[in-house]
Amino acid sequence: MTTQNRTGVRRALSSPLATIAVLVMTLLWTLPTFGLFVTSLRPQSDVAQSGWWEAFLHPHFTLSNYHDVLFNGGFGVSNGLMPYLVNSLAITIPATVFPIALAAMAAYVLAWVPFKGSDTVFFVFFALQVVPLQMALVPLLQLFSGGAHIGSATVFPALGLGGTYAPVWLAHTMFALPLAVFLLHNFIAQLPRDLIEAARVDGASHFRVFRSVVLPLATPALASFAIFQFLWVWNDLLVGLTFTGGTPEVAPMTARLAQLSGSFGDHWEILTAGAFVSVVIPLIVFFSLQRYFVRGLLAGSVKG
Repeated sequence: MTTQNRTGVRRALSSPLATIAVLVMTLLWTLPTFGLFVTSLRPQSDVAQSGWWEAFLHPHFTLSNYHDVLFNGGFGVSNGLMPYLVNSLAITIPATVFPIALAAMAAYVLAWVPFKGSDTVFFVFFALQVVPLQMALVPLLQLFSGGAHIGSATVFPALGLGGTYAPVWLAHTMFALPLAVFLLHNFIAQLPRDLIEAARVDGASHFRVFRSVVLPLATPALASFAIFQFLWVWNDLLVGLTFTGGTPEVAPMTARLAQLSGSFGDHWEILTAGAFVSVVIPLIVFFSLQRYFVRGLLAGSVKG
């Protein structure tokens, strides 16, 4: 793209019309969330009789819905959602940290530690993204619970991880690694070669270079992927339900939210309160890391 074209694009994006379009899109995007929040503050009788927008004509708000959903529970949920909220945190944080740590080390090795077949390994990692997650769930579940056998010979022993968080951590880590390695490799591979070589000449080992040079420079890319992975795992139902079996001791919050509205959908105030609780934590994570988000998305997209 020439300098003249870049200037034209910048002027178009800075025009009043573009600003109005962004404001309208932002309003349409946040309106459902705002409606969810207002509904979660209304009593059951008001929710059943009128829409959330009428709450401002006849204001009547209460925090009892949040107390009920967190501590008293709703239909089909005993002791409230608090144990499931803790389960979701116990699943999501390790399932975000593990793939980022492994992918960062793998990306550094593939980018700066030359060995025979490194390109092949990288393309195999990249190709694994086309494997549908749904196809791997049942084989992984059988592997974790029963192991792998050829005749009477045991190739992989049963791990006996039922009723724990470990199967969910392993599954999310496996599913996240291909994309994580691909994205981080593209960023780490474009770090200045002179910087890496200078550290090596000074006697730094690969681990020291990775820890002291690469990781600080790769922070935007790591934070960007952390946001995506955290949101994916936090909102996941399929993997969590498959590998936890829906047991209350390890089940995530998403496995219980659908039961909060009752058999006939007459507890929307409880459902919206639970849904808003599940939205708050991802919002906190996003706004905490947003300063790295754009830099991480653009990292590695151009050279020079």
